[in-house]
Amino acid sequence: MKIDKELYHPTHPQHKGLKLEYTVTPFHCDGCKEAGIGLKYTCHWCDFDLHKACAVAAPSNIFTHPFYPRCEFKLYYRPPGPGRRRCDACQKEVLGFTYHCKRCDFDLHPCCATLPRVLNDGETNLYLSHKFSCPCHHCGGKGLGWSYRSENKLYNLHVSCVKELLVESWQATYFNVDKNKVRDLQTDIPKLKGSGARGSGGNLSKKAGVAIRTIVSALLGDPTAILAAAIGGFFSL
Repeated sequence: MKIDKELYHPTHPQHKGLKLEYTVTPFHCDGCKEAGIGLKYTCHWCDFDLHKACAVAAPSNIFTHPFYPRCEFKLYYRPPGPGRRRCDACQKEVLGFTYHCKRCDFDLHPCCATLPRVLNDGETNLYLSHKFSCPCHHCGGKGLGWSYRSENKLYNLHVSCVKELLVESWQATYFNVDKNKVRDLQTDIPKLKGSGARGSGGNLSKKAGVAIRTIVSALLGDPTAILAAAIGGFFSL
């Protein structure tokens, strides 16, 4: 699929022509209101950024997802309805752009909706699932939302838990400091709980930590091995 290097977006009419850029510096997406890294569309006249997934999504298109075969999702620039809504993938509150199905009342962040079905952390494949057959390696529970499970079935990680680690350990810190200092940040992800994994131990937690970096890169909008390695520089596990 061809990717336009420049596009106009209706939510930012004051400055035309958002430029496609690649960054290893984290940014705040003005579409879905989530954190981003990697490919983004940015305005060179003001502080406005969009995930690639948010920028190319169109309200007129019907989006379908294999996890929800009966659903027809349409993009909304604002959460529909009067109440608070949550993304059915990551369980985080929907604050901006969302794919919403009126029939089933489901919501998906654009970056969650486009999460790869399979990731590779350099050692094993991680498979995306919306059904829980084993507890999460981090929280020890089955919970709600989606998860990534390793091919060897040794660890299972909720998408919601990985986002929680990201917010606690990095995003919250980043958005309270000078953006020019973001490259100097060295933050820690809390130690993974081993209660939810079979044969838990230091080696298993280390492997799960590698998986977390890979999943984080996908959640932030760019599931590439290069980006996962770059993100590793921000985290000390």
